[in-house]
Amino acid sequence: MSAILAIDQGTSGTKAIVVDAEEGIVSIAEETIRPAYLPGGGVEQDPHELLGSVLGTGRRAVREAGRPIDCVALANQGETVLAWDPATGAPLSPALVWQDRRAESVCAELADRAGDIARRTGLVLDPYFSAPKMAWLRRHLTRDGVVTTTDTWLVHHLTGEFVTDAATASRSLVLDLDSATWDDELLGLFGLGGERLPRIVASDEIAGTTRAFGPPVPVAGLVGDQQAALVAEGCLEPGSAKCTYGTGAFLLANTGRTPVRSGAGLTTSVAWQRHGHTTYCVDGQVYTVASAVRWLEDLGLVRSATELDTLAAADTEGVLCVPAFAGLAAPWWAPDATASFTGMTLATRREHLVAAVLQGIAAQVAELWTLVAGDIGKPLTRLRADGGLTNSAALMQAQADIAQIPVDVYPHGHATPLGAAALARCALDPALSLEEAVGDWQPTTVYEPRWPRERAEEFRTAWAAAAEAAKGDHT
Repeated sequence: MSAILAIDQGTSGTKAIVVDAEEGIVSIAEETIRPAYLPGGGVEQDPHELLGSVLGTGRRAVREAGRPIDCVALANQGETVLAWDPATGAPLSPALVWQDRRAESVCAELADRAGDIARRTGLVLDPYFSAPKMAWLRRHLTRDGVVTTTDTWLVHHLTGEFVTDAATASRSLVLDLDSATWDDELLGLFGLGGERLPRIVASDEIAGTTRAFGPPVPVAGLVGDQQAALVAEGCLEPGSAKCTYGTGAFLLANTGRTPVRSGAGLTTSVAWQRHGHTTYCVDGQVYTVASAVRWLEDLGLVRSATELDTLAAADTEGVLCVPAFAGLAAPWWAPDATASFTGMTLATRREHLVAAVLQGIAAQVAELWTLVAGDIGKPLTRLRADGGLTNSAALMQAQADIAQIPVDVYPHGHATPLGAAALARCALDPALSLEEAVGDWQPTTVYEPRWPRERAEEFRTAWAAAAEAAKGDHT
């Protein structure tokens, strides 16, 4: 069986694993990436640091695995963009990270076209996505070279090719969602009409060959990071869903070959393409999850995330938290909303505040869960969960209680590279089904709801009122 080097190039770090179909993960190498946070909402990365981390972690993982690899897979952070020279590969700008908000002005200019853009792309008009940042970069930084997402630049350095995958392209605001092709009219709206754009490849397509990690091997399994996790967790049928609990929380649900348009302001993207077919997903985001826990640490309420379960009260005694430390995403779309605690008395202690923050995170995911079920027209029955904060039993139990669903915790901290590896395995063996490539997994823990449904409904009603109040006059 084949050994795959799967690299997850993320916002705060790069992880490389070598995974063998029979032995599983045989080596892991990681490297931290530190974005620069600038005045005015700018968030940038050094492209050289990104490339160096991909090459460094990949080579270490291969060396530690002590065996030849058969393919390289790459998952990417999605909407981060840069300008670069296609002749030399040299970067011509910093990488503008998906969190960068400086393209607000670009979106404001197109506000009257927001509805049309949403219908055609499945996305909300927001600087979060690629095209507004590309337009801003062209206006303010450089007109030279090409401007693409970071995956195209990284794959060019590995293979010499000029490609992106359909899932990543669908996060741009300039891809027609139904045909999964670049939309010339949308490109014109963003002032990108004359740009050279990468060829769109499927996730099970061999994109090129690389010698970066030893003898020449194919590069395949190109995919966005959240879509890769959806694959790894076996969410391969319509209605199956996962949530990643990291810096933020990302809930994705498979909608099959139907590009469902959300009626609640969620976003619809390509999940992956393989065997000539496009699979779609609908997703929603919670902006602050691990970052809310870090806020608790900064205030000295907990020393680390490992203390959450010992410090969180079993009952908040009426304290509610809306952890909107960086605004609220769907269904509120209130980026200027602020966090709040309500229901506090002189009897309130830190354990109540800690528990209220965890419940506030779970409440936002529960709202997304309800909206996703409405969009796809069928109830979701189980939630698969991954990410660092799945280690908190208090958070996972709160999720099961508030959403009234069982939560299955994924047994690895490496869902994203494992998903990319599964897609790469399909590229090497076209006869292999995606189900076979992913394989079976058993949750480390299953959290069943303990609250009666009436208590969950009362909590969600009270919490939703607190969320509306947290919006205040900001919207």
